[in-house]
Amino acid sequence: MQLSFHGANRKVTGSCTLIKSGGKKVLVDCGLHQGGHEAEDENLKPFGFDPAQIDFVVLTHAHLDHCGRLPLLQKMGFKGEIICTSATRELARLILLNSAHLQEEEARYQERKAERHGHNTDYQPLYNLVDTLSCFDRFGRTAHYEEPIELAPGIRITFFDAGHILGSASVLFELEEEQIKKRVLFAGDIGTKNPPLLNPPKPPADVDVVVMETTYGDRLHKPLEPSVQELYDAINSTFERGGNVIIPTFALERAQELLHYIRMGIEQRVLPANMQVFLDSPMAISATEIFRKHVRSFSPRTQHLFQGGRDPFSFKGLHFVKDSADSMALNRIKAGAVIMAGSGMCNGGRIRHHLKHNLWRSECSVVFVGFAVEGSLARRVIDGAEHVRLFREEIPVRAAIHTINGFSAHADQQELLNWHAKTGKPSQTFLIHGEENAMNIFASKLRDTQIHMPHLHTEFRI
Repeated sequence: MQLSFHGANRKVTGSCTLIKSGGKKVLVDCGLHQGGHEAEDENLKPFGFDPAQIDFVVLTHAHLDHCGRLPLLQKMGFKGEIICTSATRELARLILLNSAHLQEEEARYQERKAERHGHNTDYQPLYNLVDTLSCFDRFGRTAHYEEPIELAPGIRITFFDAGHILGSASVLFELEEEQIKKRVLFAGDIGTKNPPLLNPPKPPADVDVVVMETTYGDRLHKPLEPSVQELYDAINSTFERGGNVIIPTFALERAQELLHYIRMGIEQRVLPANMQVFLDSPMAISATEIFRKHVRSFSPRTQHLFQGGRDPFSFKGLHFVKDSADSMALNRIKAGAVIMAGSGMCNGGRIRHHLKHNLWRSECSVVFVGFAVEGSLARRVIDGAEHVRLFREEIPVRAAIHTINGFSAHADQQELLNWHAKTGKPSQTFLIHGEENAMNIFASKLRDTQIHMPHLHTEFRI
C-alpha cells in the first residue's frame, strides 16, 4: 500500500493524492492550482503519474482546487470512474463548465496579446468545453454518507459528512492487501464545528492513517456572532458615507451564507429594510438553485426554514445579475448597494470590474470573507497594497478594507485538532493543503502520531 502526493503539498490549492493498493490506483481529488502565474504554470506540468492508469477518482467536494483538473485528467487519458455525492456532482459540473469557459477565454486573450506584439504563438487552453463535457461521462456511482462502496476486492470506501460545503465529504478507505488491513482517512476540507447552514463534520473513529488539510492550522477564527455584526457594521457605515459595499464572493457556500445573514439582518432591522443587494455571479446564482434542490443535506435548523416556507437565500431587495450588460450597469450605482461578485480571490470574474470602479473611492468598502492565497489580488489588497493593477490601469486603494475571518468554511486550528482526535490514535498523519508556516505550527500541536509533510510527487509506504 502506497500513498503519493501530487498537489497541495505545503500549498493551499491543487489537492491530488494517489493511493495504490491491491493492484488498483485511486486518486483522491484532482484540483486546480490557483493563486497567480506561478500556480497557473503548475497546472501545465505533468501530473506525476499516468492518468491512463488511474482506475478511480474519489472526489471529496466541488471546489475548483479539488476538482478543477478533472477535464485535463480525462484529456490526458483517464478512463476510470469518478465517485462523489449527488450534490458534489451537480456543483462540480457547474464549476468545471465555468472553468472551461475561463480557460478558453484566457487562451483567446493570450492570442490577441501575442498578435499585438507581432509574436507567433499557438496558446492552447488547459482544457476546453469538449474536454469538460467528456469528463462528465466519467462520473459514475453516487455516494451516500456512511454507506460503504466496494471499489474492488480489498478496497472499500465510505463517505462521511465533512461539513465544509454542500455535498462535501471525508472519505474512509478500508484496504486489505496480503492479509494486511489499513483504515486510511482522507479529510478533504473540514468544516467548522457549527456551520451556519450545514451539519458539523462527522469523522469515523479507529483510523490508522489520516491525510488532512491544514489551511488554518496556525490560527483561531473570530467567533461567528461578532463576525456577522462586523459585516452589518461595515454595510451600515459604508451607506452612511455614501458608498457601495463590494464583496468578492466564492460561488459555493460563502455566497449562500452571506445571503442568509443579510436576510437575517434585514428581518432583525439591523440592516436597512430597503437595501439593495446584487448577486453578480451567474455561477453563484446557479449554485444557489442547486442548494435549494438538496434541502435534506442541510442542518435541521436550515431545513426547518424551508419547511416553514422561508427561503434562507431570498429577500425583497435581492437582485440576481446574470447578463454582462446588467453587470456593467451596476458601475453607474454610486451609493447604497451591496455588490457580491466572483471570484473570491479576485483573480478573474466580474469582481475585478467592480473593484476598478469602487476601490479608489474612500466612501466605499471592500469586505473579504474568505481565504486569499498568496499571489492573489485579494491577498495583495488585504496585505495593504497602496495600488493594484486592473485592466492595464494602476488603481489606488482608498476604500475601507475589511477582512472578516469568522465566516470561513474551513475549520480553525482547534477545530482541526478536535477533528483529528475523533479519528482515534492514527499511527501516521499526513499534512497537506496548507501554507508551510501554518502546517508547521499545526504539526507542533499534534501528539502521539508520526507526522509527514510531503513534498510534491513524494511516495510513502503505509
